[in-house]
Formats: sequence, C-alpha cells, structure tokens
Amino acid sequence: MRWFVLVALAFSTGLYADDHLLLPDDEVWPSFRGGSRGGVSTNRHLPLKWDRKTSVAWSVAVPGKGWSSPIVLGQRVFVTTAVSNGETLVARKGLYITDLQGKQPPGEYQWLTLCYDLKTGKELWRHVAFAGKAPSTIHIKNSLASETPCTDGQRLYVYFGNVGVAAYTLEGKLLWKQKRPVRKMQMGWGTGASPVAHEGKLFLLQDNEELSELECLDGKTGETLWKVRRDETSNWASPFVWKHALRTELVTAGKGRVRSYSLEGKLLWELRGMSIVTIPTPFATKDFLIIASGYVLDPLLKPIYAIRPGASGDISLKGEESSNKYIAWCLKQAGPYHPTPIVVGDYLYVLYDRGFLSCYEAATGKAVYERKRLGGSGFTASPVAYRDHLICTNEDGLSFVIPVGREFALAHKNDLGGMTLASPALAGDTLLIRTQEKLYALREATK
Repeated sequence: MRWFVLVALAFSTGLYADDHLLLPDDEVWPSFRGGSRGGVSTNRHLPLKWDRKTSVAWSVAVPGKGWSSPIVLGQRVFVTTAVSNGETLVARKGLYITDLQGKQPPGEYQWLTLCYDLKTGKELWRHVAFAGKAPSTIHIKNSLASETPCTDGQRLYVYFGNVGVAAYTLEGKLLWKQKRPVRKMQMGWGTGASPVAHEGKLFLLQDNEELSELECLDGKTGETLWKVRRDETSNWASPFVWKHALRTELVTAGKGRVRSYSLEGKLLWELRGMSIVTIPTPFATKDFLIIASGYVLDPLLKPIYAIRPGASGDISLKGEESSNKYIAWCLKQAGPYHPTPIVVGDYLYVLYDRGFLSCYEAATGKAVYERKRLGGSGFTASPVAYRDHLICTNEDGLSFVIPVGREFALAHKNDLGGMTLASPALAGDTLLIRTQEKLYALREATK
C-alpha cells in the first residue's frame, strides 16, 4: 500500500525527481549501473544463489539483440533492443586481437523499447522508435542497442547511438524523437556511451572520429539547450552526474582527457593520462570520484584515479607523481578494460576481462589482494554488490559470488547460461540479468 500511494502521487503530480525523493532508494535503478548508486544495493533480500530453475521469479524472451542494461522505476522495467528482419551478426565471446574491424549488420532493423512489470514479467507496452538499415558498422561484440536507457522519474529516454534519441511517458506515449547524425567510430566499432538525465535535462556524450560533442537537451521537448565541442576521438564511457557538497558536475571520461563540466556546459577541470581506449564509467564514493581505463593492448597506462571534490583547471599528475592537491591517489597499472570498478564499504574491486579480480582500499588505493582468478570466457558486464557480496557475471552467464572483505573467497557460482554482456540491475529484492535471448528476474528462493 505504501508503494502504491507513493508511486500514484509521483505519477499524478510529476513530483518524482531524479534524486528519488518519493520512492525508496532500492526501488529505483534509473540508468546504467543505477546512476549515483554505483552498482550497489542496500536491500538484504536479494538472492545469492540461483540457476535457470531456482530463484527465477520470471523470465521473458527479449526479441532481437541488444547489450543495453535494464533500468527500473517502481514496478516498471525498461529494456531496449534492435530487431532484424533476417540474418544478424553473431557475437563472439572473450578477448582477441584479430578480426577487430567493425562489420556492417545486414538487413532492416526496428529499434524497440519494451516495458515489463517487475513483479510478474508481463509486457506492459512496446514501441518502435526507429526503423531502417543499420547506419554504420559495429564491433563483433557490440550491438545496435548497447546504450542503456535512463529516466528522471517523469520521462523515459532511449538512445541508439548513430540512430536517434526518443522520450516517452512512463506509460509508453511518445513525447518526441529525433534522428542523430552518423559519425565514424574508431575501427568501425560502433557506439556505446549511455545517456544520463538530471533535473529535466538529458545529456548525450558523442565522442567519435569526426565531431565529438557533449550535448544537453530539454527533457520535455528534445530542444538542444547547449552543446560543447570536445577535442576527443572515439570513447565508450558514459557520462556521470557527480553530486557532492560543493556542487553538481557532469563528468566525462576520454582517452585524451577526463573532463568535468558544470550543468551549463562550462569546463570545470580536466585530467590527462588515460588508456588509449576508454570504456569504464566514472562513479562516486562517499569521498572520491573514481575514474578508470585499461585497454588490454595499451603498454603504458591502465590507470585508476581517486579525485577529491572541488577541483579546477588542469589537475593532471606530473612525472612520477601518484597524487596531488585534487588527486588523492592513482594506480597506474590497475584499470580494467570493459567492466566499471565498484566500491563496497571500504573496498574498491576491479574486475578484469580475462577473469581476474583485484581488491584495494578505497581510501588509499593500497592493494588488499590482486588478480585472483575467477574463470570463464571473459567478463564484459560490470559487477554489482549487495548483502556484503560482490556479483561478477561472465560472458557465459555464469555469476561468481564473492564475500566482501580482505580475504578472497568464492561463495557461489550461479549458472543461467546464455551469452551475457549486459550489466545487471537491482530493484528492491529483484536481481535482473539480461542474456542474449532472455531477461531474468531473480528473487531469493522461499523455503
């Protein structure tokens, strides 16, 4: 009853905001990695053990192909996908250094948004935002729907890289949509940076080989409010809204520079010294902003930075420095390639594509343990955490459950099967995992 009253009030008055004042925190997963939640839930009833039969509350076959993560608002789950009218590219697991050039997806596509009921898995609505041929090539492990949607509690925003962006009501009514220009990406790998919404504004980061920009749109109308050029080439890291005691910033990671902007597009500070391919998304702890990049073929830099609030100007490290006024600490060879790191309590965990896990003190960057072997075909999805456990899901759909603490241990291995590159979502007592063919809602099994 409490949930119904809160949500009814939010929907009828439009008072629900992206700082989640009206819904309990663990019933909102509004964007990639839960936005400011950084992949962590406080719910004590999320499951720690499951397989394709046990702890599965429901599962649905998701049409087409997409590596976007599900997001959740109250009792609604939103997912995007791209559906082909025929043959599709077959994704490959693991890491490899051959066959890197992007390929053109064949056929015609429909770019879909789907909404499911969190409790039952019933499909509530679906809409086609765009239709046509794939506008560009993509990496064999990418998809045409890799950007995770987002919501500000009033509207749902879906973004399909070189295709377009659209806004819907939570009940599925199209509010506006617009095509986006097609820009060349490095090696033809396609796009992947997800949008972020804040206080009625939608932010799109478009780093590419032709014209890189950060753009702010009016959430109600789609009108461009401001746009800034970026001296960057292709990146895949999603932007992050960093709210701290001093101000609110929009942080963007790039291989040229990490840059932070005001919500009006003014450059606040910047940082040189990233890997030559940048994918992990910035996120905040109670003390720091964490930034990482770790392309496996970069011989020089795979850094993790811990940034203090209030920075201004160029805060780059010089020479052999590992800290300065605004950089609390830096690990120059610890960054991951695909998965975004996660902080749980006092510990920073770094999951590597090749199946290793490292743990550091979040306050100091000091190693607790490094490169403990998990196993499997490779890891692309970012880890999540709850109930003092870390959940790391590999590309085979196998989830490794690791207790939080100074000693490495493996509590469980849970197998869903099915290729999995999308990062999980957490909503109340429900863990959502998207495989190549299905969306699973997992809840703790009752005895």
